[in-house]
Amino acid sequence: MTRFEYVGQRSPLVKGERGTVRCTWDRGQDTHLYTAYTLQLKGPKNLTWQKQCNDHYCDHLDLGINLTPESPESSYTAKVTAINSLGSASSFPSSFTLLDIVRPLPPWDIRIKFVNASVSRCTLQWRDEGLVLLNRLRYRPINSRSWNMVNATNAKGRHDLLDLKPFTEYEFQISSKLHLYKGSWSDWSESLRTQTPEEEPTGTLDVWYMRQHIDYNRQQISLFWKNLSLSEAKGKILHYQVTLQEVAGGKATLQNITEHTSWTWVIPRTGNWAVSVSAANSKGSSLPTHVNITDLCGAGLLAPQQVSANSEGVDNLMVTWTPPGKAAAAVQEYVVEWRELHPGASTQPPLGWLWSPPYNLSALISENIKPYICYEIRVHALSGDQGGCNSIRGNSKHKAPLSGPHINAISEEKGSILISWNEIPAREQMGCILHYRIYWKEQDSNSQPQLCEIPYRVSPNPHPIDSLRPRVTYILWMTALTAAGESPQGNEREFCLQGKANWSTFVAPSICMGVIMVGVLSVRCFRQKVFVLLLALRPQWCSKEIPDPANSTWAKNYPIVEEKTQLALDRLLTDCPTPEEPETLVINKVLHQVTPAFRRSHHPNWPEKGQGVQGHYTSEEDTGYSASSPPPPRALTAETGQGVDLYKVLGSKGPDSTPGNPASPSTVLPVDYLPAYEGYLPSNIDYLPSHEPSITDPREELPQHISLSIFPSSSLHPLTSSCGEKLTLDQVKMGCGSLML
Repeated sequence: MTRFEYVGQRSPLVKGERGTVRCTWDRGQDTHLYTAYTLQLKGPKNLTWQKQCNDHYCDHLDLGINLTPESPESSYTAKVTAINSLGSASSFPSSFTLLDIVRPLPPWDIRIKFVNASVSRCTLQWRDEGLVLLNRLRYRPINSRSWNMVNATNAKGRHDLLDLKPFTEYEFQISSKLHLYKGSWSDWSESLRTQTPEEEPTGTLDVWYMRQHIDYNRQQISLFWKNLSLSEAKGKILHYQVTLQEVAGGKATLQNITEHTSWTWVIPRTGNWAVSVSAANSKGSSLPTHVNITDLCGAGLLAPQQVSANSEGVDNLMVTWTPPGKAAAAVQEYVVEWRELHPGASTQPPLGWLWSPPYNLSALISENIKPYICYEIRVHALSGDQGGCNSIRGNSKHKAPLSGPHINAISEEKGSILISWNEIPAREQMGCILHYRIYWKEQDSNSQPQLCEIPYRVSPNPHPIDSLRPRVTYILWMTALTAAGESPQGNEREFCLQGKANWSTFVAPSICMGVIMVGVLSVRCFRQKVFVLLLALRPQWCSKEIPDPANSTWAKNYPIVEEKTQLALDRLLTDCPTPEEPETLVINKVLHQVTPAFRRSHHPNWPEKGQGVQGHYTSEEDTGYSASSPPPPRALTAETGQGVDLYKVLGSKGPDSTPGNPASPSTVLPVDYLPAYEGYLPSNIDYLPSHEPSITDPREELPQHISLSIFPSSSLHPLTSSCGEKLTLDQVKMGCGSLML
């Protein structure tokens, strides 16, 4: 069975004006037999060219001849014949002219020239073949995918471009063709890449600012601005110029140049201030943007209402608000600003903002919005030099925090505890935190823990808790909550409330008790009774050491006084019989009903009061006891009813002494001899009253002293001494039990 297929022929092609003729064809279906292909070309004047290809897979042939362009309209005919062992087959003849098959070479040596270094006039130049009649140019910015196309007829290797952008890198390519309607376009030339020159910036900067008070007379101004677009910058921005001036003065007080898009300065809080910012490149500066520094949140009536932020996909937030009530008509424009919330960050994250007309009550923010990040969003309503604001927090996507807050300190203050904690790292918050929770329970307790929930916006750090019991050890920890759930618990801390005394609970009772005591002690009788009670309750070891009587003032002055009173004393000693045995010291109890009455003796040598009297003589006529007579001013009685001035009744028992007559001529010890120390027998004896009746002035009466004796009467025993009736205190030894010589 013989199978033949005709070969489908394509048009011949000549590359360049002086190129050779090349013909291509389709071999058709494979016959799996060895096949030879023969190309035959016939031209004017019966010229014929033929060439054979013995390759089994041959599909093109180059005749290797040059067609002269003298007659570009001359006609040519080409045919391809295939021959194998079963027969031959030929293609249909293809007729063409030289213009139909010649494809020019692509242009070369492309260059661009900017007249006067300006992008407004740009000339593209290249080299091309002489018969080229038509060119096409294409160009585009490097970062663009679409081309701009331009056709140029009879360009002769140059063309002017007028729509290029300054400071933009472009790519240029050129193609050529020999005829307007016939022939083929050449291949595109190699690309030329170049950057257009700069021009002076146009437009103005978008400037926003923040104001923060430092102290009573200073404030910090932070300016922010956005980069100009490429079409506005028209070159590389080298720096920004900031000018700060006081409105009243009109003169610039500060000019600064910075390469950053923010600037911070400290200015006085007084006066009205204005700033201007402009951008500069190598060709010039843009027009400055003027901003008057005002309190953006000072007018409460201009504050927008019902601000909310909702997620619009992963990278967008839709912020909505309502007009500020009655002041809605005064609003000239709204500004929505947002900043990534970084608690405790040392550097502030970049600030974003956008402007909105007064009739628009929503804004879609997408610049620098990331999922699982909390943003602080603030909406400003501006009216002239006044402004009001309202804020909210929002996130585009959220989930439960990855960790809980870390408690770093627990302290006690006024019966409650103060808990301080470290914020969760921003990357672990996974959205906006809504609440903190503080849990606590008693140590080694299986009961459910108690908790305190703190809203995030009003959560002070540290936070007080006043529901813990004193001297009980508690375990405390914290968690954080977002709209998606609660975080794991943070670290645990133990704490025991010591429960220090609250002085306020004691101050008022103490003051009341003090007032009552002052009132009670202001009464004389109560004061005396309290004094006696305190003396009785005081232990003996608190008393001061008993001094030696030999060192007393009386003992030192005794030799001098003895000379003056020797005669009186000798008379007393001669009148008193000398006992053969030591006389017994008799101590009589003086009942409170019986008051001794003393009268001053008319002894001529009796010294006056205060002169250190060593002794005196008392006779039976001068001493008497009367139960009905009132006691003298210096007669003292104890509260117990016992006689208190035992020195007055101490004496030597004579031969005629009887129980009813307690003392005969006796030696009375002076009052000034013994000091008023505890441990002595108390004595309040003053000088004896005289025989003459005297009228005592109540104003001259001394306050009565009450003495409480610590020696019971049963402890006093008779004194035995070899001195006779002459007894001096340097021979007396006193103790708590008895009197001994």
